Amino acid sequence: MENIGTLFQTDDWKNEKHVPVIDCNEPFTKGTPTPVTVTVGKEVDHPNTTAHHIRWIRLFFQPKDEKFPYEIANCEFSAHGASTDGPDSSTVYTHHGVTVLMKTDKPGTLIAMSFCNIHGLWQSTRDVGVE
Repeated sequence: MENIGTLFQTDDWKNEKHVPVIDCNEPFTKGTPTPVTVTVGKEVDHPNTTAHHIRWIRLFFQPKDEKFPYEIANCEFSAHGASTDGPDSSTVYTHHGVTVLMKTDKPGTLIAMSFCNIHGLWQSTRDVGVE
């Protein structure tokens, strides 16, 4: 069986629509809640249809010199245009992006993961400092 880490794909988000993009003001201010936004399809739009959509985004934080990451957020996207009338027949869609507030006293690495129902698992990282 493969290690789960080998199942994640990554690329430059400016060229690949599946890569989760992490946006935040950096460095963080020690002990102050800081908004962190993760989106999929920032430069290249990702479809959001019943047949092709982002199912979820997860965000973790790995503090420098600590053994394990912390789960910061887990966001499921459930509305992709489906209704009892069939695929893409609803006017209700969730957008594949999430903003959370987090605080930390340590620098480290933000890790974002996303899942496309057709193209699988994707991830990206961003190092952040703390003042």
